[in-house]
Amino acid sequence: MAKRNNDIRYKTSIKTGDTVKIISGKHKGDIGEVVKILPKRGKIILKNMNLVTKHLKPKKEEENGKITKIEAPIHISNIMLYKNT
Repeated sequence: MAKRNNDIRYKTSIKTGDTVKIISGKHKGDIGEVVKILPKRGKIILKNMNLVTKHLKPKKEEENGKITKIEAPIHISNIMLYKNT
């Protein structure tokens, strides 16, 4: 039986608060600040970059549903360290 290894961690020199440049994808050339790092998934989240629309259903009967924009993660291989802060 094949063994699953879900504990792979991607090594990176990028830390939270660093300024990075996107080198590949839809936002190529854009510069942003790292908000969060997801090492097990090999992704990072940048401030006000790669925004996606999320539709939220109402939790209770009297509440209304809403549409929000959240920051989606970007793979570490698609970014480059721009400047340390």
